[in-house]
Amino acid sequence: MTDNKITEKIIGCAIEIHRHLGPGLLESAYSECLSYELKQAGLNVEKEKPMPVIYKDVKLDHGYRIDLLVENRIVIELKTVEAFTDVHTAQILTYMKLGNYKLGLLINFHVSLLKNGIKRFII
Repeated sequence: MTDNKITEKIIGCAIEIHRHLGPGLLESAYSECLSYELKQAGLNVEKEKPMPVIYKDVKLDHGYRIDLLVENRIVIELKTVEAFTDVHTAQILTYMKLGNYKLGLLINFHVSLLKNGIKRFII
């Protein structure tokens, strides 16, 4: 399956959750629901995937975790914030760089219309 098809499924599942639950819940609730929906859609999902930092020959386990990793290639970072900040962008780009992932989705469930809370990143 292509990255675009997987992304389409991810966004469709996120919209479905947002339609049912709306904004206002904790990030962890949306994470559980999205993980469930993506698995129901036949996708492989890893929750809270550890992301170590490798510096030269030293592996630093700094507690970084990707919210969801889909099909071992698409990073999903979930937020429940008023608006995205540069820190959120830096966070997903760092996870993508550290894991050598080319595609990421930053999804904010704290919006009235979910399409306004989705940013796609390609590196």
